[in-house]
Amino acid sequence: MPEFLPSREFVPARFARAVSVAGVQLDDADFAGVVRLVIGHALRGGAPSYVVTPNAHHVVHFQSDTRFREIYKSAGLVVPDGVPLLWAARLLGQKLNGRVNGTDLFVALCAEAADLGLRVFFLGGRPGAADAAAASLQARHPDLDVCGTYCPAFGFERDAAECAKIVAAINAARPHLLFVGLGAPKQEYWMHANRDVLSVPMSLGIGVSFEFVGGLVERAPRWMQTTGLEWLFRLLVEPRRLWRRYLLGNAAFCALVGREYLRYAFGLNRPDATLGENLRAGR
Repeated sequence: MPEFLPSREFVPARFARAVSVAGVQLDDADFAGVVRLVIGHALRGGAPSYVVTPNAHHVVHFQSDTRFREIYKSAGLVVPDGVPLLWAARLLGQKLNGRVNGTDLFVALCAEAADLGLRVFFLGGRPGAADAAAASLQARHPDLDVCGTYCPAFGFERDAAECAKIVAAINAARPHLLFVGLGAPKQEYWMHANRDVLSVPMSLGIGVSFEFVGGLVERAPRWMQTTGLEWLFRLLVEPRRLWRRYLLGNAAFCALVGREYLRYAFGLNRPDATLGENLRAGR
């Protein structure tokens, strides 16, 4: 069995959230370190926790949504999904150890789960996406134990009976890892709201990853992923659904980072960073 990093309330001290972008404080962990942390927590049967993987869209939403801020404050890990967050951190005189993309993390964790006999559950995605992702991953890893999939109807979060049914089904399946593909911020709202009733060591919000892995939505070429242009590919593939998020959202993100950069360049206090620190301290 591989060695895993020790935990301090799940997140080791070496991964303290020392990197701040527009108030969002990020754990400075590399991809392999995040995989080890999550798998280690699942193997130990640790207390229920969840991981969020912010991108530019998350950062913009964080500014005006107090509930979203509380979700980030309570998360076990906050790791940068989007390449623009790495650029922003560098511009602000900080450094991150690399991108922790949600889809890549999903695939890597399922591979480890297959090797170690951990059970996984897939919640969300468009109809058929979770099942397609399960079939694709099990073709690569025949020992992967997908103990359940469920695609809730649109608006399910407003139906108390349906929510209770979902939680009961997940707890009955006893997964070690729960992957939630409901899109942001719905998946983060759901993980945070149900963290005390789920008997799952680790939940992860993974956005459209079921569709990518299951082949229902084409993913950007690798060169676009690594150069920060994955958003452009997604916009070209689904313009009617995503134009507002990427055109307006990216502009808002650039404005936020630009404002922080001016404060940084002129040696002024940065209230955005202070906001993140205050949230962690509960002030």
